[in-house]
Amino acid sequence: MRAKVTVLIVMLVGLHGVLLLAGFFAPYDPAAQNRELSYAPPTRLHFKDALEFHLRPFVYASAVVMEGDQRGSYQEGRSREYQVRLFVTGASYKLLGVHESTTHLFGVSEPARIFLFGTDAYGRDEFSRVLFGGQISVAAGIVATVITLFAGSVVGIIAGYYGGWVDELLMGVNELFLSLPWLYFLLGVRAFLPLHLSTLRTFFLLTGVIGLIGWARPARLVRGVVLSSRNRSYVLAGRGFGATDFYLSRRHILPEVFGLLLTQAALLVPRYIAAEVTLSFFGLGVNEPVASWGNMLSTLQQYSVLVSYGWLLAPACALVVTSVLYSSLAELFHSRLKSS
Repeated sequence: MRAKVTVLIVMLVGLHGVLLLAGFFAPYDPAAQNRELSYAPPTRLHFKDALEFHLRPFVYASAVVMEGDQRGSYQEGRSREYQVRLFVTGASYKLLGVHESTTHLFGVSEPARIFLFGTDAYGRDEFSRVLFGGQISVAAGIVATVITLFAGSVVGIIAGYYGGWVDELLMGVNELFLSLPWLYFLLGVRAFLPLHLSTLRTFFLLTGVIGLIGWARPARLVRGVVLSSRNRSYVLAGRGFGATDFYLSRRHILPEVFGLLLTQAALLVPRYIAAEVTLSFFGLGVNEPVASWGNMLSTLQQYSVLVSYGWLLAPACALVVTSVLYSSLAELFHSRLKSS
């Protein structure tokens, strides 16, 4: 089991590392438009031309086939090969939001373009937008999870440790929040907030709303752990010797809660990422031109786009992969808690 946990953690660290360094891994600026390559399909990587096999992959420039007066399909112009090169100079970006850089992991020479996931209606590189959009969506899930677990831990520890009327009052509020249909409540609350806000304000409003309505279930679980821990012999003995509540909580109760919080974090992050995606999908989250997985998927509300340009489902695939990794880790954490 430990090996599985290690593998999943390494995969998640790698995933978050790629998203954190999206500017380096993305070949293009996610906002850069190329209307001549609207809805271009994913670029095919080649290793063999008409004569020989190449160790380094290459691509051909894409050209639009005109059908009468209408734009038709794309075809490869095979008159020249463009090798995929590593550590190329391209669009400027800020590495980790601080260091200005123009170095990208891979790229091709103009006029060829490399679109691993194709392009959208404006000719923007879908692969680059998935990486930059992941920064917004995953960060929203993580920040909202931190808010939820902090609020839930504080409420759960106070209710479980002190009991009595404090416990009854807090758990009454807890029951009220548990009875709310959180998705509809979330949509309703966000709909009443101002829509025309800066990206940063929208992000923090979004994560704050998501995080604060989800504290009830973790609080209930933490309360149960604290109720069990506070009556153990070593806690009662410490209280008898004059130990403060803060010391007893830090020394004996919080370590018991920590494992539960890890499991809850692994469960809540993908759930809150999905909440951000849902809000952005309906136009209530982060808006264009800033990319997030939700507003990227919103173009698929048009049936013709959905059935014709399957590569635009790339953000959904990224969401599924992220959710599966987190859910698998949560299941392993839960198994370890039950066995301990």
